[in-house]
Amino acid sequence: MDTRIFIHAQGTTLVQGAGTPVTLRGVGLGGWMNMENFITGFPGTESQQRRALRSALGEEGYRRFFDRFLHVFFDEPDAGFLASLGINLVRVPFNYRHFEEDDRPFELKEEGFRWLDRVIDLCARHGIYTILDLHAAPGCQNQHWHSDNATHWSHFWTHKHFQDRVVHLWEALAARYRGNPWVAGYNILNEPGDVKGERIGPFYKRVHDAIRAIDPDHVLFFDGNRYGNDFGMFEEPLPNCVYSAHDYAVSGFVDGGPYPGTSRGAFYDRAKVEEHFLARTEYMRRTGTPIWIGEFGPVYTGDAVRDAGRYQILRDQLDIYRKHGASWSIWTYKDIGLQGLAYLPPSSPYVKRIEPVLAKKARLGVDAWGTIDAGIRHLLEPIERTFKEEFPDFQPFPFGQQSWVEVLVRHILLAEPMVDDFRRCFEGVSPEQAEALADCFRLDRCVIREDLTRMLAAEAAP
Repeated sequence: MDTRIFIHAQGTTLVQGAGTPVTLRGVGLGGWMNMENFITGFPGTESQQRRALRSALGEEGYRRFFDRFLHVFFDEPDAGFLASLGINLVRVPFNYRHFEEDDRPFELKEEGFRWLDRVIDLCARHGIYTILDLHAAPGCQNQHWHSDNATHWSHFWTHKHFQDRVVHLWEALAARYRGNPWVAGYNILNEPGDVKGERIGPFYKRVHDAIRAIDPDHVLFFDGNRYGNDFGMFEEPLPNCVYSAHDYAVSGFVDGGPYPGTSRGAFYDRAKVEEHFLARTEYMRRTGTPIWIGEFGPVYTGDAVRDAGRYQILRDQLDIYRKHGASWSIWTYKDIGLQGLAYLPPSSPYVKRIEPVLAKKARLGVDAWGTIDAGIRHLLEPIERTFKEEFPDFQPFPFGQQSWVEVLVRHILLAEPMVDDFRRCFEGVSPEQAEALADCFRLDRCVIREDLTRMLAAEAAP
């Protein structure tokens, strides 16, 4: 390993060069090369949204919309803005579909690499590291929409074909970026959901060996199983690897209560938040490896009193991370108003165009992350009651019976037909208008969440 330039793991610390400790403090670039429904407003999954837009806009309009969107969602002003806050890391989630078509497996497309090249170079010019994050893998590595999963099944873990394709992609990524010190490392799979927990360890070892045959230098970041929460199946850590936890606080969820206070039947305060952090990072602390919180961050509601509690959750988490020497990456950088440091205002032409869908999603509780289920309790309650009575021992992976029902009813049953509502919002839009709608995601057309950015800037200050 060339320790003169690359970030690498040294005991419990990430270090630069010959041994200067570095704490990575960053943001996730959610919604860019991996799109999520609550971030940019569509229902369902990214692939469903793309099919809808291709149908409504035609090939030219579709191409011009996404070319412009990918360009302006993260551009020179965005990198400069983050650098001005003292942010030194951008975690870059991507969907495998930018690199490979399902009907042409193992034939990699150059276009996806060029988009990664661009964001890596933009960040590097501003002194910002990047971590490359495979957020959606072929076959879907978890059971939810954020892996572009239109079902509730993760086939990645049971089909070697899908695993082979991921290894092949990471070999290509390693070959391309092995000499680039501004790439802090490779986040192999976001939030894996291996139901039995038997395949994730051997798969990580396989990817490790494949990458190390090409790139001996970059840190490999391995999310814990069950969406970055479970490390119980791992034995000795692999060298120059970081095991990544995700640390969302229940009281920061969209349906969370006051903080400190009760959320989902339990009382949450700073002590409880730290208790959860310690549980999620027990493996790292026991094995003496660095701690990186790959995702965390509350959902903002627009209610000043409730959001004051959300900011307090965030202050407590950042203080806990500092206390334990943890690096972190907050979710997410830019969206249409739920979590982003920057977000599109309600008056944005893009937001106005999809306003009927946003209202319907809120009314039916379709987005599992961004909406509540108050409007469909009359549907959910009898289903939940029946399952509790008829199948009391049924606790499906990853989050139990109630979450399983919510995914099937809210995210699939109600979301999939709503994709057609989204399509209708773009009917009659010309290619020029499509490009202009994508331009709404430029930083200078966004609102900055000032309280959040001030807090992050203070935390990132030397």
